[in-house]
Amino acid sequence: MDAASLLLFAGALFVAAGSPGPSIAALVARVLTGGLRSVLPFLLAMWVGEAIWLSLAVFGLAFIAQTFQLAFTIIKWAGVGYLVWLAWKMWSAPVKAESEDLPRGDAPWRMFAAGLAVTLGNPKIMMFYLALLPTIIDLGKVTLMGWAELTATMVLVLMAIDIGWAFAASQARCFLRSPFAMRIANRASATAMAGAAGVIASR
Repeated sequence: MDAASLLLFAGALFVAAGSPGPSIAALVARVLTGGLRSVLPFLLAMWVGEAIWLSLAVFGLAFIAQTFQLAFTIIKWAGVGYLVWLAWKMWSAPVKAESEDLPRGDAPWRMFAAGLAVTLGNPKIMMFYLALLPTIIDLGKVTLMGWAELTATMVLVLMAIDIGWAFAASQARCFLRSPFAMRIANRASATAMAGAAGVIASR
């Protein structure tokens, strides 16, 4: 695939993925409550989910999203339910007085499942790959090598965006040492997580 097409794809993806949405809100919320290291499975799942949507679009399998609409609807509502549960946990998390004790993250497999559900059920991501991508790239001419190049470009762009957001949230978390600040962080994160669930559920 030529460099101009990859740059166009990278630019469009950077704009689409860089703007705050349900996935970014969920990512920031998890970093604030669980720390940067604990959110790595969530990040990996987000990138896997985006690769799935990219592959569906590139290989002309967009019809699967319509043919198996029930499966994607179940994934969507499972993701919504999990985000609501996480929001409740964050809101009701106990606040400890020890300055070094901040809320811990969930098990890695739960974080991965949450990230995958959020990405596969995010309407903004679906719209980009299944509706907007064909207007940016001539998918009929994409070879297997072109798909690999698109996937690699996608991963690099998403890594820059998501790690940037995660690092910013991690730095903010360093200042959250008092019980009052921790309570505010927990409830702000819970609100963001619930908001992400609401956005996904309403579309």
